[in-house]
Amino acid sequence: MPKRSLLSSLPSIVAALVCLALLVSTAACGVSEQGGQGSGPISVVTSINQWSSLVTQLGGDQVEVKTILKNTSTDAHDYEPTTADIAMISKADLVIVNGAGLDGWATKAAKTNGTELVDLAARSGHRTGDNPHIWFSSQARSDAAKAVTQAYKKLRPRESKQFDSLNKAWNRKQTELKERIAKVGEDTRGKRFAATESVANYLTEDLGMEDLTPQGYLRAAANESEPSPDDIRQFQELLREAKVDLLVFNSQESNSVTDQIMGASMASKIPVVRVSEQMPSEYQTLEDWIDALIEEFATAAD
Repeated sequence: MPKRSLLSSLPSIVAALVCLALLVSTAACGVSEQGGQGSGPISVVTSINQWSSLVTQLGGDQVEVKTILKNTSTDAHDYEPTTADIAMISKADLVIVNGAGLDGWATKAAKTNGTELVDLAARSGHRTGDNPHIWFSSQARSDAAKAVTQAYKKLRPRESKQFDSLNKAWNRKQTELKERIAKVGEDTRGKRFAATESVANYLTEDLGMEDLTPQGYLRAAANESEPSPDDIRQFQELLREAKVDLLVFNSQESNSVTDQIMGASMASKIPVVRVSEQMPSEYQTLEDWIDALIEEFATAAD
C-alpha cells in the first residue's frame, strides 16, 4: 500500500487542530464561569448602598458593582425584592449582604441561586437579633474589608497583589477616620443621649457616649412594635428634664410617636442629630458620611 503524502494529510491535521482549539476554549470558559477567572470585571451586587463604596474601593477596575437599595426612603428590613432584583443577584459573581436580619431577602435569593455570598455581619460576629447597623462600627468595617478582599482574591487569584494594595489604601483611610473618631471622642466621651432607634449606636459607642434611651422603648423599636404609653412618657421626661445632652433621630422612621419625642426635644432645646439608615446621595463614600456625622455629634454635644 502506498504511503500517504504530507499534503494529503493536511485536512486531517487541520481538523484535529481545530478540535483541540475548541476543547481548550471550552475548558477556559468553564474556568471563567465556575472560578471567576475570566478577563472581565467581577460582577458584584450589594444589597444596600451603605457598603457600595467600600466594595468598589477594594475592587478597583477589577469589579463592576451594582446596588439594589439606594434610596433613603426605602426600609431594608421590609423590602420586597422585584423580579429584576432577583435576576441581578442570580447573574452576579458575588453578592455582598449586610446580614444580621437586615436584608434576609438578599441572602435568600443568593443562596437559592447558588451565588457566591459574603455576609458582613457574620464575618464580624453579629447574628440576627443583634443591632444590624454595623456599617457605623469601626471594627465591623475593618472586618468587612478583610472579608471582601478575601472573596475577590478567591475569584481572581491572579489579581491578588492588586487587591492587597487596594486593601492597604482603604485601611489607610480607615485609620484616618479612627483617629478622627478618637479626637472627637475626647469631647463626646461620657455625653448622654437618647435615640428614637439604635441606628447610630455603634458610632456613639466608638465616640464613648452613654445611651439613656428607656429600655422598654428600645425593645419596642428593635422589635418594630409600638412602645407603651409609659415608655413614651419616660422618653419625654428625659428630654423635658434635660437628662440627656442630645437626641438621635432616625429620619427614615418618622411617625406620631417620634413626632411627640421630637416635639419634647425642641421644647427643651435639646440638640438633635438626624441619621438615616441608607447613605444619603450627597456622600460619595461611607467614610465621608460617617465623618460628617462625627462632626454633627461633636457640635450637638458641645
